[in-house]
Amino acid sequence: MKPFKKTSTVITAFILVFAIVLAACGNNNENTPASASSSNEPSPSVAASTEPSPSASSEPAESSGATALDDALAGKYKGTKVSMFGPFTDVDQVKFEEAIKAFEDTTGIDIQYEGSKEFEATISIRVDGGSAPDIADFPQPGLLNTFVKSGKVIDVASFMDAEKLKANYNQSWLDMATMDGPNGKLMAGIWARSSVKSLVWYPKKAFAEAGYTVPQTWDELLALTEQIAKDGDPAWAIGIESGAATGWAATDWIEDIMLRTTSPENYDKWVKGELPFTDDIVKNAVKKMSDIWLNKDYVYGGTKSIVTTAFGDAPKVMFDNPPKAWLHRQASFITSFFPQNLKSGEDYDWFYLPPIDPQYGNPVLVAGDIYAMFNDRPEVRAVMEFFTTGESIKTWIQSGGVIAPMNDAKPEWYTSDVERRMAELAQKATTLRFDGSDLMPGAVGAGTFWKGMTDYVSGTVDLDGALKEIQAGWK
Repeated sequence: MKPFKKTSTVITAFILVFAIVLAACGNNNENTPASASSSNEPSPSVAASTEPSPSASSEPAESSGATALDDALAGKYKGTKVSMFGPFTDVDQVKFEEAIKAFEDTTGIDIQYEGSKEFEATISIRVDGGSAPDIADFPQPGLLNTFVKSGKVIDVASFMDAEKLKANYNQSWLDMATMDGPNGKLMAGIWARSSVKSLVWYPKKAFAEAGYTVPQTWDELLALTEQIAKDGDPAWAIGIESGAATGWAATDWIEDIMLRTTSPENYDKWVKGELPFTDDIVKNAVKKMSDIWLNKDYVYGGTKSIVTTAFGDAPKVMFDNPPKAWLHRQASFITSFFPQNLKSGEDYDWFYLPPIDPQYGNPVLVAGDIYAMFNDRPEVRAVMEFFTTGESIKTWIQSGGVIAPMNDAKPEWYTSDVERRMAELAQKATTLRFDGSDLMPGAVGAGTFWKGMTDYVSGTVDLDGALKEIQAGWK
């Protein structure tokens, strides 16, 4: 249990500033970053436990309309504990704990976080065994959905202010958090951090020197690909080798193209298994990918090299002098695999993977962490409310590598314009959808989908054969 370190004066000041932030969020209906929070304020924190708290009650706090978070900031839950379990380990765990420290110090709530590399297997054992943590971090919403269906997850909409949530999140995030429970739909959790996937990376300085320009449409992207080939280079650096997970990088491409060639509703049906892989809609998406992947002049090393090239090694050839390839579609994390001497925004940059059919707007594929609540106590509610604020991951954003799904995260918190623009892209997207393979059952999303795409790209099976192979995973 951490000591209550702040004086009542600091608490009062914090409450006042936080109230201003919440008021700003409540008046912000345009899904743009709020402008009323101070970047120098301490971050609130999280704590939970299966033990009853001194003031624990299954009912919301009753204090002149104050929320659980308001009461926590006033010190009402000082000395309580909130248990939390998730996949953050090593460096990520350190960054997470740093991000919640100021909240813990201010409120006196002890967020007892436990990380595990075996989270997926262990969380099922704990929940089914009756020893669920107060809060759990799910990087795969599909896994969370199984607990929601069984009625073991608290509906956070039962105590959170709907208008504040709408002001601070793109509606798509709220839609993705809404799942089917045993008694109807409920909000299964809140989104706490994210990564953006619909990005095409390129060697910015060399790109400009070569006279190339960023494409705005899919046709322009194909024209650029062809121009680079005529200039003597393959445009694309692509690799999907990832050990037992080989093929996942190909599934990301299909998901991005699906969002650009069919409706969000069809994407959702596909993810749920209601739209089969053998449908022409899915087949069309794979064909669009094939226009690039199966053209030996467009891919560094030729099509055959895609399956044998490690996904993290693939983009490195863009930074040879001169570049051996010029384009690489991958999520925001890929910069960790770039050569260390490169400067963000100078040596490399990204552009949005262009739309294909204008009627589907500018969709963005994302991944992220959704925090779910298993035990309902006032201090747990307070921690969950805190996690809906940009403050909850402020220091993590400042350390780099994390994009906030919340609109009140300030642009100046990001360490580079490259990351700042990613956050803006996600906020302004006409449609946001989560990584499809992560939503599908493991037998498909991390099974036949990975293998089927690998078999197709390697030439082991034709397109129809690959799609039938993938669809078989649903059985």
